[in-house]
Amino acid sequence: MMKSYCLHLIRHGLTAANLDGEYIGATDVELSAEGIDRLKNLKSEFTYPKADKVYSSPLLRCKDTAQILYPEKEIEQEKGLAECDFGEWEGQKAEDLKNDKNFLAWLNNSAKAPPKGGESLKEFSNRVLLTFEKIVENAIKTGCKDTAIITHGGVIMTFLAAYGVPRAKFYDWVVNNGCGYSIRIMPSLWMRQKVGEVYAKIPNDLTHENSEESMYILDLVREAANKAYGDSST
Repeated sequence: MMKSYCLHLIRHGLTAANLDGEYIGATDVELSAEGIDRLKNLKSEFTYPKADKVYSSPLLRCKDTAQILYPEKEIEQEKGLAECDFGEWEGQKAEDLKNDKNFLAWLNNSAKAPPKGGESLKEFSNRVLLTFEKIVENAIKTGCKDTAIITHGGVIMTFLAAYGVPRAKFYDWVVNNGCGYSIRIMPSLWMRQKVGEVYAKIPNDLTHENSEESMYILDLVREAANKAYGDSST
């Protein structure tokens, strides 16, 4: 049987900014007390995938998440895994920006109206996709079977919209804090088409995700992602 390599993509735990609906990309905020408690509860109640190697965004909310979930592992920081830089809108809410013409243009077409002082959608996508490819190539080269990547919601959605099978749109891959997806890379298929099989949700046995309450939470997360990244379908 041909060897495969599994990458486990996990979103950082909850921050106060998440609860407040603020645009937080490059701003280095820490996990909230509630976020830390939620992560510890998830870890105690459910199963996170094993990891031979752990990468993290250099931002504190991801580094701390990695240390909670994989305390026995050395965490390798990878700057390419950082969230999108929202420039002058960092720390603000959509309500605060409703009269900003640049912000409204960005929401309508994020690809053509980047945030002032921040990253364009193209810059962000190029950065994170190159990083993903580098991590995949390193796993294949070193024979690392299981790699955990602790990063941000926008980064995970970008990865899976580009490389995930079954194919799905950017917002279909939205994930709650502390959750994520596992993707399996077959070297021959990766070399030909640069795709991987999305085969599991994280935590693996989080069976209540389809409850009415959970679906409501995911709808809120999806709405927040839409506001944070604009309409990627245009």
